[in-house]
Amino acid sequence: MSDASASRDHTPLAERLRPKTLGEVIGQQHLLGDGMPLRIAFESGQPHSCILWGPPGVGKTTLARLMASSFDAHFITISAVLGGVKDIREAVEQASVWQGQGGKRTIVFVDEVHRFNKSQQDAFLPHVESGLFTFIGATTENPSFEVISALLSRTVVYVLQPLSDTDLQKIVAKVLREHVLPAIETIATEARDRLVAYADGDARRLLNTLESLGVAAAGEKVTEVTDAWLLKVLGQQMRRYDKGGEQFYDTISALHKSVRGSDPDASLYWLMRMLDGGAEPRYLARRLIRMASEDVGLADPRALRLALDAAEVYERLGSPEGELALAQCVVYLAVAPKSNAVYRAFNAARAFIKNDGTRPVPLHLRNAPTKLMKELDYGKNYRYAHDEEGGFAAGENYFPEGMTAPEFYRPVDRGLEIRISDKLKELKLKNNQQD
Repeated sequence: MSDASASRDHTPLAERLRPKTLGEVIGQQHLLGDGMPLRIAFESGQPHSCILWGPPGVGKTTLARLMASSFDAHFITISAVLGGVKDIREAVEQASVWQGQGGKRTIVFVDEVHRFNKSQQDAFLPHVESGLFTFIGATTENPSFEVISALLSRTVVYVLQPLSDTDLQKIVAKVLREHVLPAIETIATEARDRLVAYADGDARRLLNTLESLGVAAAGEKVTEVTDAWLLKVLGQQMRRYDKGGEQFYDTISALHKSVRGSDPDASLYWLMRMLDGGAEPRYLARRLIRMASEDVGLADPRALRLALDAAEVYERLGSPEGELALAQCVVYLAVAPKSNAVYRAFNAARAFIKNDGTRPVPLHLRNAPTKLMKELDYGKNYRYAHDEEGGFAAGENYFPEGMTAPEFYRPVDRGLEIRISDKLKELKLKNNQQD
């Protein structure tokens, strides 16, 4: 493309540079390298339904489009953000027409598939099952939680990774090599490094930023992007933002440790440092929920509810109004009594299960909805706790037979767990009296 034609092309830079062949794809070599799963799928010539799971700007849409071209298939795109059942119905009708014509296959690509509800996702099942079309879903969320199990069972999940700094540097080099930003001839090393750090593994963010620089460079007749000019054009956002870098993780670590250490002022300081630096408030909300479970726990169960409420308030109000709810939450978590007893119990139980065999459920704990199960003694001799004195079946065993009862959960002597500890001691005493 000539400089003149590039300047007249209003197509976004990210779209102009979208790879046209598999060989042009940068990154995802764990899937696209020789002998890797997606490479094998492309070379087989046989499309299969799949879900592409990864963060924004890592090539999910690109790979879906390349599959369509590689397999010589019709390509239908549905945005789960904007679309609905009507779009699904239209895709089915169009695929049926093409199938009736005996022509090419059809690939239906659903972007942000996690935004479709269960009934909308259900609508794809019979057509994926019948082979009317190949289904490709793209999601930034864990499909185990956001995609219905029936659809998951009919697809292969491919996990895409954020692009590495090396991958992003290759994209910058490609932009310069192909002269798609006519005004910019060179980008200084320091500026390249800052652009890559800002992109945080997201190729689209990198290309959008470069496109903005191209417009500014053309206006100011600048041919070299220096670090100083870059900061001048993009301001504090570029200077402060370090998401994904060492400083980002050091700062979130400082926030977490300040909350754990019960210092509300330090906790507020690090929270505001992150917000001021461009950290995603939703990410911070998730971390606060984690802190409520890991470090406060049952010493103050209200902390978890408050953290969930803060996250919901942010979703409703956005920035900057919703950030006050996050600040309120972080102060509450800092001053709340602390307990990691549930966190330690969770890890202990998980480790035990991982190393232990699969023990059968005792007969008295099994449900018996059928006559046969009752004849096999399912549920026999089970003691219904509500019918026992104090609502507690003293001496009853709820572990597999022959298993020594472990003590995963050991409450601390802080907050509500003081009362929980007293309750457990009382129940243990009643159990011992039955022995």
